[in-house]
Amino acid sequence: MNWNSGEIVSVMVLLGVSTFVLRLSFIHWFGARPIPPALKSALRFVPASALAALILPAVVYSGDSPGFQLENFRLFAAAVAAVVAWKSRSVLLTLVSGLGLLWLLNNFLGS
Repeated sequence: MNWNSGEIVSVMVLLGVSTFVLRLSFIHWFGARPIPPALKSALRFVPASALAALILPAVVYSGDSPGFQLENFRLFAAAVAAVVAWKSRSVLLTLVSGLGLLWLLNNFLGS
């Protein structure tokens, strides 16, 4: 399918306006209303689930040997970082341990 530049710009503008209207509608309709307690407790998990959805594909499906394989060093580094995060609750310690282990594994065991 051949699209000319006017059609492409029209689609981009239409998508931008529709995204803006959708977001504005939630702010306008629900901005002044109190959030129910059940929804408020469920919303606590949104940042963690969004972060996991961003991190897991980068860990599993990238690198020299993607997938759940022993050659995928990112899996080991992510597992160690997850344990460190769970036990220490320190972002800095989690980053240092995960990235440090990944660096060590890549430089000493990698090809």
